[in-house]
Amino acid sequence: MANSALEIVGLLLTLIGLIGAAASTGMPMWRVTAFIGENIIVFETRYEGLWMNCFRQADIRMQCKVYDSLLALSPDLQAARGLMCCAVALGGLGLLISLLGMQCTSCIVNNDRAKQLVLIIAGSMIIMACICVLIPVSWTGHVIIRDFYNPLLIDAQRRELGEALYIGWVASAFLFAGGCIFICCNIQSEGKGSERYVYTRNTDYRAYSPQSLQPMQPLQPLQPQQLVMLPQARPQPMLSRQVSTNYSYQSRYPSVRSGVAYL
Repeated sequence: MANSALEIVGLLLTLIGLIGAAASTGMPMWRVTAFIGENIIVFETRYEGLWMNCFRQADIRMQCKVYDSLLALSPDLQAARGLMCCAVALGGLGLLISLLGMQCTSCIVNNDRAKQLVLIIAGSMIIMACICVLIPVSWTGHVIIRDFYNPLLIDAQRRELGEALYIGWVASAFLFAGGCIFICCNIQSEGKGSERYVYTRNTDYRAYSPQSLQPMQPLQPLQPQQLVMLPQARPQPMLSRQVSTNYSYQSRYPSVRSGVAYL
């Protein structure tokens, strides 16, 4: 299984990315008025978001108005609504599912493989949420940059990148990092977990394939064997080349000295 510290890091990254995605969805600062050229009225700022338009003037609170019709929006904002809502839903669901498979929780007991599978599913959902955030944010940014350099538009119609787009890009990066931690760590640990038997280098054990294994023969009862006595080698007398100076008389029974003299 993945390390508990890595799981907690992935959970925190996913939580930060989810908060950023939700904030980017609700903020109206997707498009901001560009103060360029003849547009010198700087005391009034206009914001365009997914759900409403807002105006801010000097020393006056921001005034917002919800869009009257969805079909009146541009195609990028229409797609951004659905994708950002899907991103928040997938991120929240993936975050809840990841809590079930973490080592610090006891929702799944004595089943490490099930925990790995749960974390892999949660990581996949989090990466899908990252993609759902990255597509509308990048699409809207591309439209803003294209219209900014469009010579057919006047300066009052040009817009700049708002804060919500930058928050969306950072949130997608956090979601991608959290999802990769959940997936990569559990896939790598699953491959390592299959090696259950580890042998040292000095061992003489060898692995055999199932094809080489033959069925075992039944054991035969042991039969008593006849003992065989082996002849023992007799010690040979050793003769000395030195002339002995000890003499003994002939006797019917040899004495100890005669034996020493003979040796």
